[in-house]
Amino acid sequence: MFRCWGPHRGWVPCAPTPWLLLSLLVCAAPFGLLGEETRQVSMEVISGWPNPQNLLHIRAVGSNSTLHYVWSSLGPPAVVLVATNTTQSVLSVNWSLLLSPDPDGALLVLPKNSIQFSSALVFTRLLEFDSTKVSEGTQPPGKPYPPYSLAKFSWNNITNSLDLSTLSTIFQGHPVDDPTGAFANGSLTFKVQAFTKSGRPAQPPRLLHTADVCQLEVALVGASPRGNHSLFGLELNQLLWGSSPSGFMQWRPVAFSEEERARESALPCQASTLRTTLAYSLPHSPIVQAFFGSQNNFCAFNLTFGAPTGPGYWDQRYLCWSMLLGMGFPPLDAFSPLVLGIMAVALGAPGLMFLGGGLFLLLHHKQYSEYQSIN
Repeated sequence: MFRCWGPHRGWVPCAPTPWLLLSLLVCAAPFGLLGEETRQVSMEVISGWPNPQNLLHIRAVGSNSTLHYVWSSLGPPAVVLVATNTTQSVLSVNWSLLLSPDPDGALLVLPKNSIQFSSALVFTRLLEFDSTKVSEGTQPPGKPYPPYSLAKFSWNNITNSLDLSTLSTIFQGHPVDDPTGAFANGSLTFKVQAFTKSGRPAQPPRLLHTADVCQLEVALVGASPRGNHSLFGLELNQLLWGSSPSGFMQWRPVAFSEEERARESALPCQASTLRTTLAYSLPHSPIVQAFFGSQNNFCAFNLTFGAPTGPGYWDQRYLCWSMLLGMGFPPLDAFSPLVLGIMAVALGAPGLMFLGGGLFLLLHHKQYSEYQSIN
């Protein structure tokens, strides 16, 4: 049975009770003992012929597996994800076939029998809504303007922005046909970043990442809106699959309207319900067709950023949103040692005694509850 990619939105914890804090400490302990998972990560731009093409390959090698992320702006921006059960799997690209009208088979991960999971994500359209006469929380968030098809964008050569020290690069684009000049001084960017181990970025929303994921930051900068209070959004399409392990998208429900991200510039991020795409045709994605063939089992959803009131894109003509994309289970966010320390101080001496007693009883019970098998 096929199922859609599971979007996991982040959560913000409320003030914990002593019982909740105790459970968090107990549950977090086993995971902490496992240490950080690391991978050997390489990032390269695979050049096409005769002209440079934007094909980015991220290869993350673990102890007994390899993850492949293939990003491209051929057609609409898209990524193909492949997980294999060997450290020797490689990507093969047939450029002449990939650039042909029928690119089936142009993108391969070899050996084929090592593939355990594969899927794809396509960013199809940039959306814009007129929210001047709409109350907050209304869906849809206003009268839609004609959307921008990302398949009809012109993109930079990502080789110029490739940074191997941070394992990142930037796809920057603008519409090929821009009769109103909305993007004369603006652009849409997709910043892709990989990681060799677990960690957290310095800037909000500071999503916890592992070596199994890619981070994507989408930014709309300097483009002229078509209304005084325009809200923007993205349409995304996901390929359905039926094998495990699964894949995930994870994000916090927040975007930012200023480059210096702060609480004052935070915008709500809302996701629509998943819907099938059989009712309309999808923009052609060469890398998706090259790997999966002529499949049409996609689902789609929209993300919208901002509300009719409060801060918005109109303040600085800036909008930024980020997410994690990965395979397996999404990183399990937890309280940092600093937050735990603040909680302990807030609970006071009775809370500390309660926690200490609870942990002692738990550990004491464990010593006498474990048993050895008898041969």
